[in-house]
Amino acid sequence: MTVLVAGVGNMFLRDDGFGPEVARRLASDGHLPPGVEVVDYGIRGMHLAYDLLAGVDVLVLVDAVPPDSAVPPNPVTDGDGGTSPGSLRVLRIRSEDLDGGASLDPHGMDPAAVLGKLRTLGGEVPVTYVVGCVPADVTEGIGLTPPVSAALPGAMAAVVSLLSQHTSKQT
Repeated sequence: MTVLVAGVGNMFLRDDGFGPEVARRLASDGHLPPGVEVVDYGIRGMHLAYDLLAGVDVLVLVDAVPPDSAVPPNPVTDGDGGTSPGSLRVLRIRSEDLDGGASLDPHGMDPAAVLGKLRTLGGEVPVTYVVGCVPADVTEGIGLTPPVSAALPGAMAAVVSLLSQHTSKQT
């Protein structure tokens, strides 16, 4: 089984760098199951698309996500319903949730567009999750805000939990 943890976002837009920071910390931690690859994709959407075409069974995207009252809150991670900065969301993405007509920007990162175009490129959407954090600030600057920094351990734990659910199935 091939599992890919993809940190996505722009580290030069403060909290948009959440995904790359989680990926960096997970990769340096060294306590991941065999068959798990952790990559900081940053804003390289085409790179992610090509890596998915190589064959991935499970994809865990880690990214900043907007607060969304339409998504049911997770009582474990969303004490306030998921609207305040630092709130975490764990979402399962299905291929029917994606727009196949989305435009894939070769110089940017839109994970929904990457996944939406995957079938057109000759691939299949793997089992996909998003571990997302509501940002406080996505203006130009380097460094996460305090509420998003505080969410890093919880996001890492959510990723590890997803990994254990899927990698334990292969043993």
